[in-house]
Amino acid sequence: MTSASAPMTARITHLEMTAPPAHRVQMPQGQRLAVLRTKNMPLAFYRYLYEQVGKAHHWLLRRDLTDADLSAAIHAEHTEIQVLYVEGSPAGFFELDLSRLPGEAEVLYFGITPDFQGRGLAKFFLSEAVFAAWAHEPERLVIHTNTLDSPRALQLYQRIGFSPYAWSEETVEPWG
Repeated sequence: MTSASAPMTARITHLEMTAPPAHRVQMPQGQRLAVLRTKNMPLAFYRYLYEQVGKAHHWLLRRDLTDADLSAAIHAEHTEIQVLYVEGSPAGFFELDLSRLPGEAEVLYFGITPDFQGRGLAKFFLSEAVFAAWAHEPERLVIHTNTLDSPRALQLYQRIGFSPYAWSEETVEPWG
């Protein structure tokens, strides 16, 4: 049996989209939803969303950043963050990395918090992320998923129009 703190190996699937989808996924009915782009998001709120969405999947890029480094990353001109609200509560977020434009935009982070999973929100919210990225007119849009993410993530990304183009592996320290 492996210790809870033992490093894990994640197999990463790199996906791309070279043209925007023909149609946006419609907002699900029956819930009051809002998707709002953030401006100068408080670091504590970002950390809350990052942990709520990413802890189960052992996200690590922003996990241990100092306040100064996190602020520089999320408040950068080339970073766009949008938050999904359901009935007024934060339910997920996506973060776009636009630093490689005009060639490439990346959906760096995307996810729904555990309290709001299983409500049919992911396909709609991913569509919002995709169209937000294509609004910047990249030549291609990329996203990455790995074996530590939701088992449905890869299927969702492919259903929305992404295609795998490469694979890699990474050693990940579990989220304590």
